[in-house]
Amino acid sequence: MGATGRGDVLIPWVHLDSAPIPGGGELRLKRRGDEFSIMLGANELMNSRLSGSEEALARLSIAKLNGPKAPQVLIGGLGMGFTLRAALKALGPDARITVAELVPEVVAWARGPMAPVFAGCLDDPRLSLLEDDVTAPILKAVSAWDAILLDVDNGPEGLSREANDSLYDARGLAQAHRALAKGGVLAVWSQGPDPRFTKRLKAAGFSVDEVKVRANAGKSGARHTIWLATK
Repeated sequence: MGATGRGDVLIPWVHLDSAPIPGGGELRLKRRGDEFSIMLGANELMNSRLSGSEEALARLSIAKLNGPKAPQVLIGGLGMGFTLRAALKALGPDARITVAELVPEVVAWARGPMAPVFAGCLDDPRLSLLEDDVTAPILKAVSAWDAILLDVDNGPEGLSREANDSLYDARGLAQAHRALAKGGVLAVWSQGPDPRFTKRLKAAGFSVDEVKVRANAGKSGARHTIWLATK
């Protein structure tokens, strides 16, 4: 990714920090003016200018919940906080949100150079931050979560780490189904469609809606996919 034109000025990307991913791989945080990017190799996992589909992940999931007065929501992956902020906005004061983030440096970036992007949401009293793999709170739970939101890869495969494949295979989906309360929602963000994953969700006992959303929350930009799987 090279420099970009802003008026007559070329603003280059600046590498701010790197973070090893447990199990292999490395995340890189970059900044260009007031824009941030998190990279994995040549793949851009997140960009601070494109938040629409991550926000939709939370908004659409919470809209499907029917009844819990104090919903318990688990978010896999902190990222740039777009899903978290949208969840906090959509939920009431009795809700509880747990964000599981595997890479400690991502949390440090959120409190450090990317603090303006997070806009103080990490201080919300409804939030608990768990520096662990999201599979840990899923495996421990039985009918406990009202919503599980997964945005830890570019789709239902282990891009950022191979171990994430276990979130999306038949056994992982069965574990998520077990962890959800009746009527609970498993929501998965993806860069694009995957018919095989839709079939696996249905085979795991979920009722499945597949929604296309724009990356920038407008009428232009890439179309991303969100699966809303209800128990």
